[in-house]
Amino acid sequence: MIVQKWTDVLVLSLQDLYRQVLNFLPSLIGAIIVFVVGLVIAAGLGAIVERVVGALKIDTLLRRVGLEEYTKRANIELNFGHFLGQVVYWFIVLAFLLAAAEILNFYNLSGFIQDFLFYVPNIIIAVLIMIASFVIANILKHIVRASVMGARLHSAKFLGAAVWWIVVIFGLLASLVQLRIAVSIIETVITGLIAMLALAGGLAFGLGGKEYASEVIGRVKNELEGR
Repeated sequence: MIVQKWTDVLVLSLQDLYRQVLNFLPSLIGAIIVFVVGLVIAAGLGAIVERVVGALKIDTLLRRVGLEEYTKRANIELNFGHFLGQVVYWFIVLAFLLAAAEILNFYNLSGFIQDFLFYVPNIIIAVLIMIASFVIANILKHIVRASVMGARLHSAKFLGAAVWWIVVIFGLLASLVQLRIAVSIIETVITGLIAMLALAGGLAFGLGGKEYASEVIGRVKNELEGR
């Protein structure tokens, strides 16, 4: 009698498991199909984006402004088209993986993927900010050097390097803010740097331009008294 009950319980358990597998199987097949289709679409769109960016000659422009020099130091090949293509590829893959997780009712996984997809634009913008900061820093460095040398002043290389580092550091801080990394601390640092530069500039102008300013004021005063 006891053996019969155990047999009945085992049979019922196996039947219930069989029904659950049959109910889950269509969702699993559908999720696999969706994910495979997503891989195909992602590969196609990634290749298209890479070719389009390559046709626009963006890498050539970045090489002209001197960005390749710094990517080589980091052992990174300058290939902006490949970078954007990979971003598009993985974004599409994660989007279809999210759809597959929703089909399978994996809500924790789908929530994590959704949060990451919402974060991806911040990564792209942060990278663009850093690229723009390198480009602007190189342009300003050459302008400062040429201006200082044209004025026959000293420390042209030092001033050019100082301008380069200031722009790059501000770009790095802006990128970290975009990535939401220690936002409050970085905002405080940026405010402090701006105040420091303003104070240093004011002191430099006040100490260095004191005599010239007094001479200009004296000329204006003499002209007014002469009238």
